[in-house]
Amino acid sequence: MTSPLISPAELAALDGPTVLDVRWRLGGPPGLDFYREGHIEGAVYCDLDADLAAPPSGGGRHPLPEAGAFQSAMRRLGVFSGRPVVVYDDAGATVAARAWWTLRYFGHQDVRVLDGGLPAWIEAGLPITKDVPRPAEGDFTARPGGMPALTADEAAALAGQGVLLDARAGERYRGEVEPIDPVAGHVPGAVSAPTTENLGPGGRFLAADALRDRFAGLGVREGVATGAYCGSGVTAAHEVLALEVAGLPASLYVGSWSDWSADPSRPVATGA
Repeated sequence: MTSPLISPAELAALDGPTVLDVRWRLGGPPGLDFYREGHIEGAVYCDLDADLAAPPSGGGRHPLPEAGAFQSAMRRLGVFSGRPVVVYDDAGATVAARAWWTLRYFGHQDVRVLDGGLPAWIEAGLPITKDVPRPAEGDFTARPGGMPALTADEAAALAGQGVLLDARAGERYRGEVEPIDPVAGHVPGAVSAPTTENLGPGGRFLAADALRDRFAGLGVREGVATGAYCGSGVTAAHEVLALEVAGLPASLYVGSWSDWSADPSRPVATGA
């Protein structure tokens, strides 16, 4: 299996990839401001809200974009079907993973995440620039279904029949705090699995065997149906990425807690 991760040295040696800078902050400032201050040469800024999600709706805060809208955005950013894509952020891949998952969902076959992100690139002594490239129009064709996704009902069923991982911080899972969504708590039967525990020093992913051990402790193993959710389908994509590094397939509940908690008829669990 080709790893979904790529090191700074491997990216520097890669011939002609499309590189997407996916930096973003909940509540701002805009990631574009960080991009303008310095980025990997040739990288194009990809906006989480505008390019990787549809506007907030009944499907949550970051629902999947329509195929046509996503295709247009990726072509504008210079994404080609037959050219490798590398995505990065500066937050332990918690945002870049959403770009990885969305491109994979819509059918791109060669997408990797820069392990350690921009900090690892700089730490390796590799250059950054303020020059903004003008990429050629890409030819990417969006074909939905390349990665498994869950509806709310499917997530609820999976929590009882397999393993549904909650990628949020433990205090949000337990319902002690809820800074964004209208209801605190978690999907009944879900297992707390904060994404921060997928990472080691420098914001890099743990080795595959260490990730397998982590997920085994949460009940995930080969042959057990597994899914993940978070607040709005961003950090849960990081969980799916970590599972793929470990060689364990998983589905993503894109709407996540922002979708689940919007329906007062859905049950809510609290506590450990």
